Amino acid sequence: MRFRAPLLAVAGLVAFLLLWEAAPRFGLVNPMMLPVPSALPKAFLREVASGTWGASIAESLGHYLMGLGVGAALGAALGIATGMFRPLDEALSGIVRVFRPIPGLAWVPFAIMWFGATLQAAVFIIATGVFWIVFFAAHGAVRGVGSELIEVAEAFGFRSSWSKLTKIIVPAAMPGLLVGLRTALGQAWMAVVAAELFGVPGLGQRMMQASSLLATDVVVVYMLTMAALYGIIDTGFVALQGWLLRWRA
Repeated sequence: MRFRAPLLAVAGLVAFLLLWEAAPRFGLVNPMMLPVPSALPKAFLREVASGTWGASIAESLGHYLMGLGVGAALGAALGIATGMFRPLDEALSGIVRVFRPIPGLAWVPFAIMWFGATLQAAVFIIATGVFWIVFFAAHGAVRGVGSELIEVAEAFGFRSSWSKLTKIIVPAAMPGLLVGLRTALGQAWMAVVAAELFGVPGLGQRMMQASSLLATDVVVVYMLTMAALYGIIDTGFVALQGWLLRWRA
């Protein structure tokens, strides 16, 4: 029973790959539109040997980390501030309602006009997508801190806003904030692709180049590359999350 779940997962994956392999070979799908899995290793090795694969990963990771850092920092700061100070929250509520429904892709034309097809444009698009997720997570987590906890902190001498923030509010709100950050990790990857499809060097640009040449095997290689990178980053973040919240164990 202990091995049932992983064995079923492997069996499901194998069945999926066999079905995928069979569909183009039996003419159910045009092989030009959907490459067979057995063709992917050759395409992968070709991209690695040319140096394109490594260079694209380096470019995209740079965009990803910078955009994630900027968006998460600004979102957390403003979310915590509005969560702590109700007048600030009320003053910004109208602005939030106007800008929150605007999808990240809608900012792409402005990013290109303001920054061109550059690193700054990619960082702007990614940070915009990440900002709202972290903002609402931080705002909700801070608002969720019980007033009785604040009262106890004040009774023990934590009366200034800074001391209450660092000693009480942030530690108490950390679980909710980390959940928002984890969600932002995936959103940032989607924004990376959106930013790079418009000419910024990276994985997205390489996928667009390959698709224009109908090199669908290369496109799938980079899709799987992004999935693997996200899996590694998410696994590392979960480990960090467990370490930061070890006091709850």
